[in-house]
Amino acid sequence: MKIGLIGLGIMGKPMAKNLLKAGYDLTVNDRSQASVEDVVAGYEVQAYDIVEASVKAVAESGAIGCASIAEAVRGCPIVITMLPNSPQVKEVMLAEDGVASHMKPGTVFIDMSSINPVASQEIASVLAEKGVEMLDAPVSGGEPKAIDGTLSFMVGGKQEIFETYKPLLETMGASVVRCGEVGAGNTTKLANQIIVACNIQALAEALTLAQKAGVDPQLVFEAIRGGLAGSTVMNAKAPMMIEGNDKPGFKIDLHIKDLNNALDCAHSVGAPVPMTAEVQEILQWMHNHEGGQKDHSAIAQYYEHLTGLRIGR
Repeated sequence: MKIGLIGLGIMGKPMAKNLLKAGYDLTVNDRSQASVEDVVAGYEVQAYDIVEASVKAVAESGAIGCASIAEAVRGCPIVITMLPNSPQVKEVMLAEDGVASHMKPGTVFIDMSSINPVASQEIASVLAEKGVEMLDAPVSGGEPKAIDGTLSFMVGGKQEIFETYKPLLETMGASVVRCGEVGAGNTTKLANQIIVACNIQALAEALTLAQKAGVDPQLVFEAIRGGLAGSTVMNAKAPMMIEGNDKPGFKIDLHIKDLNNALDCAHSVGAPVPMTAEVQEILQWMHNHEGGQKDHSAIAQYYEHLTGLRIGR
């Protein structure tokens, strides 16, 4: 059974490699169809990305590097996408020579991108007319958990389709939960992104307070991490703030995208989200000051700009 994989960015590349570590054979199909040996796990992985270096990286691990979307999905009963946002997923899937035009009845599309739930439902509707099933399965955990295969999957789709492909998702994640029908996965991801963003903002404020009051932020972190304020977000992002490390595990621009989707969804259903709107403005300030490609923990730099102090330094 072959898997067509489209999108090899910060998240897609290590996720592809974990498919291979699970037993998926990785052989290079350098812009041409090549015979691929079956693997122990029973999967072959074909990969495509607009960045050639990303294709080469997973090809070196054993995937078939493809030169086009059509080549990546041809003959694949499963197609996976890991793309930045709704427009990219819709273009890849629904364009004239897009993925949908190459998928056969009975095949399955799994979108692991974080997009607007409405877009997921629109794509699913088009695919249903072709007899193609869909799961929206966005992830949480950032690059570190993508690398070690412990992502959290939030999945929307039919129960029977979810049960069939849950073992596949478990090769990349430690938690795989069905949240409802198509669109429910991305709705859950939006809720996740609100919580993560607000936690990072609160953490940056707290460490700024400590620094301003003359208390070592590292000691504050060590003192409170085991209490009620402690969290996965704190454990991952406090050290980055204190060290001044803004290497992206999850970029600010991507979090802006997610919160834009969250705000759009909230407005459409009438949900009040004032905290989301506030942290979005801070992220947007970072984008406007050349911070869009930094890790979202760089929210701390907004507070450093206001105070003239550097957290932990």
